[in-house]
Amino acid sequence: SFYSLKLENKTKGKLQRQICQVVLDHFGKQYTKELGDTWTGVRDVLTHPLCWQHAVLLNKFSWSSELENTLCLRGYRPLFQETLPYLPRSLKCYISRTPRRFPAQKHQIGKLKEYYLLNAASLLPVLALEVKDGEDVLDVCAAPGGKSVAILQCAYPGQFHCNEYDGLRSRWLKQTLESFIPDPLINSITVSKLDGRQIGDLNPELYDKILVDAPCSNDRSWLFSSDTQQATLRLIQRKELPSLQLQLLRSAVKALRPGGSLVYSTCTLSKAENSDVINLILNSCSNILPVDISDMGKAVSQEFTLLSGTQEHELLVLPEKEKAWGPMYVAKLKKI
Repeated sequence: SFYSLKLENKTKGKLQRQICQVVLDHFGKQYTKELGDTWTGVRDVLTHPLCWQHAVLLNKFSWSSELENTLCLRGYRPLFQETLPYLPRSLKCYISRTPRRFPAQKHQIGKLKEYYLLNAASLLPVLALEVKDGEDVLDVCAAPGGKSVAILQCAYPGQFHCNEYDGLRSRWLKQTLESFIPDPLINSITVSKLDGRQIGDLNPELYDKILVDAPCSNDRSWLFSSDTQQATLRLIQRKELPSLQLQLLRSAVKALRPGGSLVYSTCTLSKAENSDVINLILNSCSNILPVDISDMGKAVSQEFTLLSGTQEHELLVLPEKEKAWGPMYVAKLKKI
């Protein structure tokens, strides 16, 4: 069958990728300070793409028993086996202990894809958001669309607004949604290209749940910058990211209804882009409170390595051998 295609060729290209020394040195300085001894193990995983893993998120709108059987035969197992505070039965994700690459499905017009390959840790912001049927949901920085697709595996929002400011990424988002979501439902999704910093003023107090999966210094991909000049420029511009992240969060707070909740996530280990940004929001907005997500943290601690000593409203997934998920920072807030 289609699923038993040669899976090994995919990883060959990854081997050729060169590590960008400028970025590694920069990260090394910062993360040794912030993570201590933990950084060594994390660095080993981040710099060896052959030990990276992919999870297989099933599409409930195009469900195939053949696919589930194939996954099980290949040694994949369901990702969440513990009882989580929020885990809709319709959300199904499979992982394999060893880094194997399941083939990606090609985009075919008029045919829904059966699964989405992703870093398993990127489901945590979606689980923390706890979307329920009928709620109005906003995904502020939605491309490439994996988290939007995952939200729709969990529940049927009343209004679902997926936004992506970048033109190219916005097209990618649209294609992802078209590949995974059937027609009647896709018509109820609004896809926009607004500047996320302005959504709060445009749509004040409109949403019950908001995901801010913010632009960040993407530790995994930055380490393999092929162009040293571009990498150096990125590292200079990196200092400006927390200010953008803060503006996106402030905008999301405005767009949130009182009683609504918000999840902030990044794929970086950087404290300046994670807890520092959240602390700034908590200290400057009297109507925002932290939400304890430590129960979710405990429930997923079998599958993910979490940094110890974080606050109750946040968690940070650290990539580790055999659990090469993350980096992924998640924090939850609510508006009163």
